[in-house]
Amino acid sequence: MADPAPLPAGLGTVPLRVPVRRIGRRTFDFSRQVAVMAIVNRTPDSFFDQGRTFALDSAVAAAVAAAGQGADWVDVGGVPFKPGPELSAADELDRVLPVVEALVAESDVVVSVDTFRPEVAAAAIRAGASVVNDTTALHDPRLADVVADSEATLVVTHSLAPPRTAWPHPRYDDVAREVVDLLSRRVDLALARGVPEERIVVDPGHDLNKATVHTLELTRRLGEVAALGFPVLAAVSNKDFIGEMLDREKPDRLAGTLAAATACVLLGARVVRMHDVPSAVDAVRMLEGILGWRAPLLARHDV
Repeated sequence: MADPAPLPAGLGTVPLRVPVRRIGRRTFDFSRQVAVMAIVNRTPDSFFDQGRTFALDSAVAAAVAAAGQGADWVDVGGVPFKPGPELSAADELDRVLPVVEALVAESDVVVSVDTFRPEVAAAAIRAGASVVNDTTALHDPRLADVVADSEATLVVTHSLAPPRTAWPHPRYDDVAREVVDLLSRRVDLALARGVPEERIVVDPGHDLNKATVHTLELTRRLGEVAALGFPVLAAVSNKDFIGEMLDREKPDRLAGTLAAATACVLLGARVVRMHDVPSAVDAVRMLEGILGWRAPLLARHDV
């Protein structure tokens, strides 16, 4: 494909330190590629599907189906972010490891484990996971040690509360600046503990310890997060900021989700975490075409 015409200033461009990444068995060039991360939660009280993939066979089937639908990446979680009853590390492992093992055996899709526990991360990596997706801003720094001792990638996410702890009435003087500042410090911690920069992804934490107005502003200013130089993961799918913006319940947030994900990509995101995989894959591939990064699959209209 010929080089595309230059994009409008700033549109779709990010100053990545290491754009080409080998993650698991796949290679991504994040200077001209966006990865779709599917979501499989083995929890009875998951944010969106409310336990639809809690049963092991349902979770494995959903993970394999997501890979077949074009997801580049499948994120497997056993503990919700929201506050709730304590779940032991052993129980978390019982939930996530069989899904990781089954998916690795079936597909070359990138497999990540959504956890804040070092022992769970270590076991998942041994089982074949190639990403540790920590939504607690390295609350336990030993998680970085586990990643540093492997070939896995670490997602460093902005959040303020300890794991599974409520953070009522969040306040920010300048939400984007404060998010970037914390992410920068947490990335420095990961680097200091041996995680190389080519294995770090950052997530600004849409809705995590943030009100809707904070998340909307953070999305508008996502370029400031991308300016850190690491691929940005945008976990916007069906979140409450979309529901509150549009007055839509979770089953009716797909249009808002796709709009938010599109805005994030144009402002610098390179991974989008999405529930509806076929719709997300179509939206992302269309964006890649508009940005000049992907050729059309067909050319019938030209004939």
